[in-house]
Amino acid sequence: MEPLKIVFMGSPEFAVPSLNALSVSNHEILTVVSNPDKRRGRGEEPTPTSVKRSALELNLPVMDVDDVQTDLFLQKLKELEPDLLVIVAFRILPPEVLEIPKYGSINLHASLLPKYRGAAPIHWAIIQGESETGCTVFFLNEKVDTGQIIGQISTSIGLMETTGDLYERLKIIGSELLVKCVDQIASGDVNVISQNDKEATPAPKLYKENTRIDFSKNALSVHNFVRGLNPFPKAWCNYDGQKMNIYETEPVSDKKMNPGTLRVEEGRLYAGCGEGAVLLKKLQLPGTKVMSGEEFINGYNINLKLR
Repeated sequence: MEPLKIVFMGSPEFAVPSLNALSVSNHEILTVVSNPDKRRGRGEEPTPTSVKRSALELNLPVMDVDDVQTDLFLQKLKELEPDLLVIVAFRILPPEVLEIPKYGSINLHASLLPKYRGAAPIHWAIIQGESETGCTVFFLNEKVDTGQIIGQISTSIGLMETTGDLYERLKIIGSELLVKCVDQIASGDVNVISQNDKEATPAPKLYKENTRIDFSKNALSVHNFVRGLNPFPKAWCNYDGQKMNIYETEPVSDKKMNPGTLRVEEGRLYAGCGEGAVLLKKLQLPGTKVMSGEEFINGYNINLKLR
């Protein structure tokens, strides 16, 4: 197997294990492309992305890129003469970039494609109540997340697992899959599989508008929604005119309560759903710390409705 010359592209923590795994493989990382340094808080100095920080620790060349469409960026990549572009949690790249490497461009995606194409695959797999998800490595083409599949790895999703829990596991098993697929490309032993577009499901970006809890849904759906948005961007509802974030729940199917109403039983706080109820275990109001349902009972009016 001839070692490949790779340009790695990524920014968030999810991509770090993949960069680390490739750095100790037989392949050569020519440079690491990441987003520019950014101020994380008011008055703070700009800080590098997680990927850039790791690349510098590994003594790898780094290229900050603000605009992937420029002729300058295109020219710099061409001059490197890479065999392969490896993209993990980066940006949509123009066809002119994808076509530069000798063996094409590949991406690590945190779902079992064609399910959950889009920006938030981990969140939506949990929100939709999936019992299984995984990672896919595939060749990139012009349409987002539609390219031919090189390899996949699956993992089960527990009933109480959050996006944060799954994120930590997928970034590790995804990195292992990625190196295996790069090795297959290097050895010429690749058996690609085309995606079935009829089986595709979306995983769109998450905003304030689509992260509000709908208590008219059944208890399990509400619970899945809450854990699918934990720890970010957080599920929320309206309590007394304030935005209440809900972090942790537990579904209870045998309770009958009107949707959004609150009830205390044996010192525990429940919210009614379309069917059943959810035990509210961790929540937060503006200007307060995250509190337990029990702490909320002792300090707030439970006769108000969650909306």
